[in-house]
Amino acid sequence: MTSANVERRADADIVIVGGGSAGALLAARLSEEPDSRVLLIEAGEEAADPDIWNPAAWPALQGRGYDWDYRTEPQTGTAGRVHHWARGRLVGGSSCLHAMGYMRGHPLDFQAWVDATGDDRWSWNGLLPAFQAIEDHPLGGNGLYGKGGPMPVHLPTDEVSPVARAFIEAGASLGLPRLEGHNSGQMIGVTPNSLNIRDGLRVTVADAWLTPAVRSRKNLTILTGSRVRRLKLEGNQVRGLEVVGRQGRVEILADQIVLCAGALESPALLMRSGIGPHDILDAAGVSCVIDMPEIGRNLQDHLLGAGNLYAARKPVPPSRLQHSESMAYMRADGFTGTGQPEIVVGCGVAPIVSERFQAPAAGTAYSLLFGITHPTSRGSLRISGPELDDRLIIDPAYLQSGRDRALFRQALEAARTIGHRDELAGWRERELLPGTLNSAAQMDDFIARSVITHHHPCGTCRMGKDPDAVVDANLKLKALDNLFVVDASVMPSLTAGPIHAAVLAIAETFARRKILLS
Repeated sequence: MTSANVERRADADIVIVGGGSAGALLAARLSEEPDSRVLLIEAGEEAADPDIWNPAAWPALQGRGYDWDYRTEPQTGTAGRVHHWARGRLVGGSSCLHAMGYMRGHPLDFQAWVDATGDDRWSWNGLLPAFQAIEDHPLGGNGLYGKGGPMPVHLPTDEVSPVARAFIEAGASLGLPRLEGHNSGQMIGVTPNSLNIRDGLRVTVADAWLTPAVRSRKNLTILTGSRVRRLKLEGNQVRGLEVVGRQGRVEILADQIVLCAGALESPALLMRSGIGPHDILDAAGVSCVIDMPEIGRNLQDHLLGAGNLYAARKPVPPSRLQHSESMAYMRADGFTGTGQPEIVVGCGVAPIVSERFQAPAAGTAYSLLFGITHPTSRGSLRISGPELDDRLIIDPAYLQSGRDRALFRQALEAARTIGHRDELAGWRERELLPGTLNSAAQMDDFIARSVITHHHPCGTCRMGKDPDAVVDANLKLKALDNLFVVDASVMPSLTAGPIHAAVLAIAETFARRKILLS
């Protein structure tokens, strides 16, 4: 046999691209198999900023050196504004930056995933073992919540702000059920937010899964400060990854590749590799190897109106949690409906407003945030060129559907109804925003200027059984045999609340199947 016929051995059995929430969990889970060589590649470094673990400091983390700080295209639906999208560029990813809310979602959210894929694994009941495996819940072990899992789920009690307590009482007086967290399958109601906090400190996915014992495994390598420029294809497989980092530019060979770079960078890497919509790749100067028109499409995100602002009649004490302490989910037509939520009102025990408004001094005001749970507007992501430094063109198409605008008006009305209840009279001096609104057009104008991202981008490599879906129900890229996508980009549609719990469940579900088949 000549040397040309000798197959070069792969550098790893599994390469995970992206050390964020999904990637960090998968690195820990897949390296449990001692014979499986796992390489985790992360663009950022290890988390070191002590503010990361201070729950109340989370808004100040945005824009620091470990935030990708993406910018959207100007949005016609939000008064021409450009939105900053914070995404974590460090081991642990956006779990180091987010507001720590842990909400599984509503069962009907996942029924939409079953309808898309034809696979009951993605149902509420199908995902329940994964959720339970993730969680260390104070009520765990009761058949619904997990006990002893890597990620703590904290149910705040004594530390809940008195403003948030009054907000909860106001919601309950209108007929909203009192819930014990948002994770039982019933989301309509009012409760303090469940949080990924232990002993007063944020717990990142890296803290939870990449423990010292896991990091010491001989079959796990974590490569930081490195980005994958493109994937190298041979036939219907990926054989190599071109990686740029401190080591210069190197090629890494792998048997299987799992993209966990998130809803922006996973589709961007595919596009740079010649996999994506032919017209988009042509415009970016990339030769199209595999035409997959849906890559980068179906982009979704939650918005929150910031906000329905109130001057306080007495000093508002600083949050002992993370400022946004309670979310009330409800139907749009009233406070007593049941089923899948349509709108949400949140209590911010701080003056939270968009950049279009001047925030009062801390301690002098509080905000009620408002939004919709299942927007129908769909945006897109595309690359502008073939290189890592070529900017991503992000167009979430915010508030482009009439349904979204109508529901947002109802969400604003619900916030103001709660905000003016007697239960909040002890805190409310007067309403500062929005002021008098005499028409739907005036409401729409205020909403367009007030909304901010809820930091939940997803959907750009959606899973499905239809021919245009990017990945199948096993999360395998349909066009290739050994490439998987496991992150928020595979979600066909948003869950009702923060998506982080669902992303962890996606990763755990994938890991379980992978380990079972190994």
